[in-house]
Amino acid sequence: MPRTNPLQSQSSAPQWQAVSRVVYPVLDQDLTMPLYAIEWTRPHMGEGTLDPHKDFVSLDFAQMTKTEFRSLLEDTAHAQPADGAHNVFRVNGRASLTVLAGSHASLCTFFNAFPAGYWRRWTSVDTVRFSARVRGRGTIMLFRSSGRGLFEPAGTIDVHAPTRATTVHANLAMTGLMDGGFFWFDAKAGDSDDLTIEDAAWSVPVEARRGSDGTLSIAITTFNRAPYCLNQLKAIAADANVRGRLDTIYCTDQGTDLVRDEPGFAAVAKDLGHQLTYVRQRNMGGSGGFARGMYETVKAGKSDYTLLLDDDAISEPESIMRAVQFADYCTRPTIVGGGMFHLDNRTMLYTLGERYNRASYWTQPAAGLEYNHDFATQPLRDSPKLHRRADSDFNGWWMCLIPTQIMREIGLAQPLFIKFDDVDYGLRAEDHGYHTVCLPGVAVWHQAWHAKDPSRTWEGYYLYRNHWICSLLHCTKPSWHFLYGMLFDDAKAGVELVYSAMHLHHLALRDIMRGPEYIADTLATKLGDVRKAREGFPDSATTRNRNDFPAPKAEYIANMKPRSSMIDVRLQAMKTIAKAFVSRGNGMRDTQPDLLIPSRDASWPAYAGVNSAVVTSPDGDSVAWLRRDSKLYRQQTMRGLFLAKELLKRWESLAKEYQNSDMASFEAWAKVFEDPANQLR
Repeated sequence: MPRTNPLQSQSSAPQWQAVSRVVYPVLDQDLTMPLYAIEWTRPHMGEGTLDPHKDFVSLDFAQMTKTEFRSLLEDTAHAQPADGAHNVFRVNGRASLTVLAGSHASLCTFFNAFPAGYWRRWTSVDTVRFSARVRGRGTIMLFRSSGRGLFEPAGTIDVHAPTRATTVHANLAMTGLMDGGFFWFDAKAGDSDDLTIEDAAWSVPVEARRGSDGTLSIAITTFNRAPYCLNQLKAIAADANVRGRLDTIYCTDQGTDLVRDEPGFAAVAKDLGHQLTYVRQRNMGGSGGFARGMYETVKAGKSDYTLLLDDDAISEPESIMRAVQFADYCTRPTIVGGGMFHLDNRTMLYTLGERYNRASYWTQPAAGLEYNHDFATQPLRDSPKLHRRADSDFNGWWMCLIPTQIMREIGLAQPLFIKFDDVDYGLRAEDHGYHTVCLPGVAVWHQAWHAKDPSRTWEGYYLYRNHWICSLLHCTKPSWHFLYGMLFDDAKAGVELVYSAMHLHHLALRDIMRGPEYIADTLATKLGDVRKAREGFPDSATTRNRNDFPAPKAEYIANMKPRSSMIDVRLQAMKTIAKAFVSRGNGMRDTQPDLLIPSRDASWPAYAGVNSAVVTSPDGDSVAWLRRDSKLYRQQTMRGLFLAKELLKRWESLAKEYQNSDMASFEAWAKVFEDPANQLR
């Protein structure tokens, strides 16, 4: 039951708490402004938004004339991208915006639209108040949308305050929001006067809060990213609102390039004082570092939440407050996650919430959405799919707030080093009746994945091992789709001449079948074994000097024939795999590579009939001379098939073994952290 505030009981007027302050960027405005405020443009709404039945009919491009197709492209090209529009408004500070005379701005943006549908679903709030201090002349127009992306006016506030600021407010009922929807405001200045809006906020009745204001600890784990981690500490230290809720930051340093040795660390440590706890330990990956912060939070017994935050993420401090306050109002303990924007393309949202597909045992976007939505070209108002409330199974640990009560009940992170620890935790919480909510308006900027390919590095071992462990933990019986995925990934790696990846797959399968105790016991030592296991394979011998290898005979140019469906692509891939399996090709003695393959094209179509190739790494920083070894490929393929069959044969018993293991328990982690061998100074 919501707690009754004694002050409110003496008055009929509710007390309001600001839970989503309208903020603006003071740095990197040219890179991020479309996430905060945009120039108002005439609304346009597609037929599919107005009439869902339009989605039942597919578009037949074969019946489209060239003129019609050209018109379609021109319509798309003429769409105006969202922009900060410096001729439309001016940012005066973190909480102040001036719309210039005769101009019109919209706050229907990722960071400043209020996610009303989420508050309707997960809290008992029934009314939201908009408030702001205004000066000048103009109009503030309030809007609301539904889960379908349809929107309508919700109120108008005329501003006549040419010389002195005044406070305005309006209440909006939480109706029509079952499937999602947002509240937001647009601001239009008078023809001859500017309009300034300051301290705008969305507030909710305090009586709807589940308890008192919650406090948090922040867990940051870092490994040789000292400058990034220091910047994260500085950003938190500079935000007074966050500091007011913060117990301590557990900065777990597992590297050799230490954060404490960075110029400026002493100053930020002095500023934070008791709100910073610096911890040194052996490298146990992200799961070991985050588990340490979770462990210390539970052990201290002061914080209501632990916020897991990546060391190299750039955080929007207001996101931290929004996550904590939303969690305070949820009707029961709830994990609150934030989205991830690309660090190299600040307006592109990689994802906001994901699901775990229990058929493929892989992850996918929530609610049928897609990865990589760019708000600079597709503003929130004109993206109806994003107005739907998206229910999630888990949230990435670039930013994830976990209630201490949940950690006490279900334990800490699995000792998986890296990858799938966040997926498992969300699923484990769900199994115990605790939901994960990925809240719009909450996010960080993080380095995107397109410059990485774990299948071509030591990370491939953890990716596949932990994928399979997560499946054992949450799926009692495997599907044939899972077996197909295992074998296809293995065979595909060999077709691409990355034999070290096949070897790591097999090492992962063997280690899984050794049981959870082995996984936990080798947490801090397995990385060395994995790196050593890759040695000797041509794909692991990289160089940053292109001239270390002879010039290839030719350069690959993609010319894959268009195919009508994904099934056709998979069939072609299977044919390529079959040809590679029976091939007698051998590039181990080549004195000159057949082909130069750029990283972008380094997939199975490029390797057909190629005995050796110089291939660029995904980050563009090195190259490797990959060589075909058909005999090894056949041996590795048969080895993979044998191990996959063994895993499936033992699946049910292994699943029980992993599911009954206590390797994620508070007590198990206590033994790890208190072991002198894992402690560093």
